[in-house]
Amino acid sequence: MSSGKVTIKRLQTGVPGLDEVLGGGLPEFSFNLIAGAPGSGKTSLAHQIMFTLATPEHPALYFTVLGEPPLKMLRYQQQFDFFDPRKVNQAVHFINLAEQIATGDLDAVLGCIAAEVEARSPGLVFVDSFRSVLLASQQEPAAAIGAQHFVQRLGMLMTSWQATTFLLGEYDSEGAPDPVFTVADGLIWLRQSVQRNSVVRKMEVMKMRGQATRSGLHSFRISAAGITVFAAPQFAQLASVELPASAAASRLSLGVAALDAMMGGGLPRGYSLLVAGPSGSGKSILAAAFLTEGARCGETGVIAAFEQRPTQSRGPALAALIESGRIGVVNTRAAGLSVDEVSVLLIAEIVRLKASRVVIDSLSGFELVLAPTFRDDFRESMARMVSALVSTGVSVLMTSELEDRYSDLRFSPYGTAFLTDAIVVQRYVEVDSRLLRVMAVVKVRASAHSNQLHLFHIDDQGIQVGAMLPGHEGLLGGQPSRVPEACAYEVGAVDAAACAAVD
Repeated sequence: MSSGKVTIKRLQTGVPGLDEVLGGGLPEFSFNLIAGAPGSGKTSLAHQIMFTLATPEHPALYFTVLGEPPLKMLRYQQQFDFFDPRKVNQAVHFINLAEQIATGDLDAVLGCIAAEVEARSPGLVFVDSFRSVLLASQQEPAAAIGAQHFVQRLGMLMTSWQATTFLLGEYDSEGAPDPVFTVADGLIWLRQSVQRNSVVRKMEVMKMRGQATRSGLHSFRISAAGITVFAAPQFAQLASVELPASAAASRLSLGVAALDAMMGGGLPRGYSLLVAGPSGSGKSILAAAFLTEGARCGETGVIAAFEQRPTQSRGPALAALIESGRIGVVNTRAAGLSVDEVSVLLIAEIVRLKASRVVIDSLSGFELVLAPTFRDDFRESMARMVSALVSTGVSVLMTSELEDRYSDLRFSPYGTAFLTDAIVVQRYVEVDSRLLRVMAVVKVRASAHSNQLHLFHIDDQGIQVGAMLPGHEGLLGGQPSRVPEACAYEVGAVDAAACAAVD
């Protein structure tokens, strides 16, 4: 007997994100159950896999039972981009088992399936809805035993014919265990819930024999293209990614020379920066300057704007860069967003544009557009997203809306300030019956930086940082800062070399 391991081929499903969740693809010749409540996407998922994998040489058989008839099913499924009418009756064959099911005779149902499999030698077999087969047989006294025996015989039949099988069934996740759960090699569970005005869909691979799957619930969306799964980044792996020792030596200009000087020469490449401040303090303008400066240095960027369109309140320069394709925009107007979905969309844009700068404006707006069910774990999800973005090597600037209470020192209402490598805070201060803007660098990890409070104003050219604010009490929650001469930085010192690190 050979001691070599059996190699199992993994099939690429054609469902974006699903192969990653499955651990590399779907095991060939596996016996799988796709379970979920009505309307959760079971049939759409099955059709997307089927039209991706079916060929005339390895056709697919799709058995329909007591659910919708094939013609009605096809009428709706052909609205998806993955639907290929040329494959129907060539690589994809639909067979109705309604007559056999009506008798409640599982042997007759199994015989019909076996005859079709023997005649066409399919590579893929689908039974939809499989649970209807079992429910129809429950009129017999020995239904439970018959159902289990039927599942076992069907599994053996498909394995002997070397077909990858999918059983679709309407199951409640809280329901009693079913015999098919034990026999199945793979169990993919689809869930959906309505939260206020949002429909939230999640997928869980509860079982897949012979390979490590991505654990947990993964949000997915059904669009004209079909199903897209947004695999949650593995926080434990991404959190271990460390910035290279040389990162601090390579600095990026934020587009505001005086602020670069305050940060000790700009933002270290690969860092994440949080810009926190009240409404109207200039956060979005600084974010736009960050992207515009990158474009001036030959870099591309990506922006996800959650409060207004990216071209609003950010100036014509950014609008022109977006129009030219040098700045990518992530669509954040879809209902029922999750943090993992935005993370996947951002990373896809980063890869497409080979971007080095990313802006998220703002975390406050981000939290509001999320489906309610995703708001409960916003902090944890943000930790995964920031780690995932930074692991790609990009530099990230995030803004956060704060209520300015003048004497209350906070940087993020979500407790996410610890996630970032650098923090810039913007505040208002009342002087001589006027509200003035002040700015300070609170943190730049592993780097010296100024701790002075500087006045700044906004004009047609953007943010203009002025002189250090004279001593005032309580501006950042305590005594005013004084910087020794040895820690002072010359404004504009990094401007001449701002683009050197890009070349």
